Amino acid sequence: MNKQELVLAVLEDGKSGIETKAAAERAVNAVLESIETGIKKDGVVQLIGFGTFTVKTRAARKGRNPSTGAEIKIKASKTVGFKAGVALKETAKKAKTK
Repeated sequence: MNKQELVLAVLEDGKSGIETKAAAERAVNAVLESIETGIKKDGVVQLIGFGTFTVKTRAARKGRNPSTGAEIKIKASKTVGFKAGVALKETAKKAKTK
């Protein structure tokens, strides 16, 4: 599922009370922006039953340039990690596999 499919799912859900595609897209964008804001502000966004987004720090390390094979230094960086909640894990167990 991509973002546009998610927008359509929100629109067709019926539970949200959203009646237009534009309103559904605004709702999805608002949720995503709120998650981004929470990550920036607190470093963690926890959605009980769904999962937790957290900022993780990657240490500096050595790597290899794939085209030349030369060793390179990779700087330390921050990234966002996600840990699925119990309800999401149960849903994944029931999901179709490709």
